[in-house]
Amino acid sequence: MDESTQWWLMAGVLVVAELATGTFYLLMIALGAVAGALAAHAGFQTEVQLVAAAVVAALTAGGWYFWRRRRQQRQGSLPLGTQSAPDLELDLGQVVQVSDWESDGTTHVSYRGAPWRARLKQPSGTTLPEPGAYRICAMQGNLLLLEKV
Repeated sequence: MDESTQWWLMAGVLVVAELATGTFYLLMIALGAVAGALAAHAGFQTEVQLVAAAVVAALTAGGWYFWRRRRQQRQGSLPLGTQSAPDLELDLGQVVQVSDWESDGTTHVSYRGAPWRARLKQPSGTTLPEPGAYRICAMQGNLLLLEKV
């Protein structure tokens, strides 16, 4: 089997693995495999192909990491997982009705036809909040963070 074919197969396997896992970094590594395939098509030796693949994979994966990190720092200094992703911004500002609060300060609300766990973004301490209308101000995973309307 030709070296370029092996590189193309590796790139394809990495893309399929990315589709199965959702890890965007695998696409960056697949770009490295594409660089190796192009180096093989150009007739370079195996060592040059490996260096090309490694350099492209490292630059793209590292670039993606640092770009995301810089973007998160611009959005605020909260740790990863406490900020809402841009694709969830449609949920921010929506109003939900809270019928009761549990003793741990959480509640269950119905939103978009499904039950969601929620809590106040700024808990008031030992007293439970009052039932009523609350606005979604952030999301932590699948937990809605609410503020009183």
